[in-house]
Amino acid sequence: MTSALQDIRVIDVTQVMAGPFCAMLLCDMGAEVIKVESPAGDSTRRMAGASGNDSASFNAVNRGKRGIVIDLKAAGGPDVLRRLAAGADVFIENYRPGVLGRLGLDHGSLRELNPRLVYASISGYGQTGPASHKGGFDLVAQGVSGLMSVTGEPDRPPVKVGVPLTDLGAGLFAACGILAALQARERTGQGQHVDTSLVDAGVALSVWEATELFSRDVVPGPLGSAHRMSAPYQAVRCADGYITLGAANDRIFRRLAELLGHPEWLDDARFESDSARVKHRAELAGLIEAVTARHPRQYWLERLEQHDIPCGPINDYREVMRDPQVRAREMVVETRHPTLGTLPTLGTPIKLSGTPLTPGRPAPLLGQHSDEVLAAAGYGEQEIAALRADAVVR
Repeated sequence: MTSALQDIRVIDVTQVMAGPFCAMLLCDMGAEVIKVESPAGDSTRRMAGASGNDSASFNAVNRGKRGIVIDLKAAGGPDVLRRLAAGADVFIENYRPGVLGRLGLDHGSLRELNPRLVYASISGYGQTGPASHKGGFDLVAQGVSGLMSVTGEPDRPPVKVGVPLTDLGAGLFAACGILAALQARERTGQGQHVDTSLVDAGVALSVWEATELFSRDVVPGPLGSAHRMSAPYQAVRCADGYITLGAANDRIFRRLAELLGHPEWLDDARFESDSARVKHRAELAGLIEAVTARHPRQYWLERLEQHDIPCGPINDYREVMRDPQVRAREMVVETRHPTLGTLPTLGTPIKLSGTPLTPGRPAPLLGQHSDEVLAAAGYGEQEIAALRADAVVR
């Protein structure tokens, strides 16, 4: 069975999270992705105390790729990368703006070699603007983009979203841009520059928060687990912990009020509409929890589901990975890694019926495919030996 991105070659000159995640998505879709690393390797190879040149962290965002080591500080290093880019469809980088330009590896330079090249840049702040020179870090981007101002509980210190949301968001947006640029190339024959950033991603994901500001001129603040535009839609306390509850419209709220034994809520002006319930969400949550706190979580989950009221447990990640639905959707897969053995890893959320994705392949060892990649780019055995002798490639 063919893959969606069969015959698409990607040069991945990124490290850590956003760029590698973007390239891995394309790899899962069937693209040939060549991971280019420095002699020291991607820093995630040493993350969380890992030793040697491999780690579960590196495998998590680099599975399925082929690996080559090129020393861009060596005299011939940029020339090797240019030669690889000349035969590629996509080039992904996450250096600070201007760094690759000094090496002749920016979009304009590579476009002259390969007009069909789709060149994607993922940075902290983007390729333009007064802050474009700054580096990219998820924690910082979450603060700059406003995400930290609306995360957590009111009147508590700021906290970041638990997952690296701007990193992963930037990677996802870059992948979307690359796929759009490849489709446009089918019509025009020309590649283009895809430019996105961590801060852009954080701002773009702030859909409800921006809406509240634009429509009501209200600066959003943290609401804990509550929804900004609907109520009750949050975690609620039971006798032995919390569950999530989503009575997000009048029809479902009616069923909830009747289930909880308080049909009089339906005639209460504070709760007569979703907008009214939002204004009085704290009072409503208190009334709901006065009932739900009498029984354990499982009691309420069973009854809420019987009445078709959206709800769910709040799982820790061990429970998530054991969940029958998660397993049925193949969101946990096993990878046979040459040094790490059998390695559980996340599956793909993208299910294509005709060209399924392949998330189970291992990440490369440091420089594992250097000779193969160079040979495919047209280098002969003596040229490869010379590059090795000069420490241009490893």
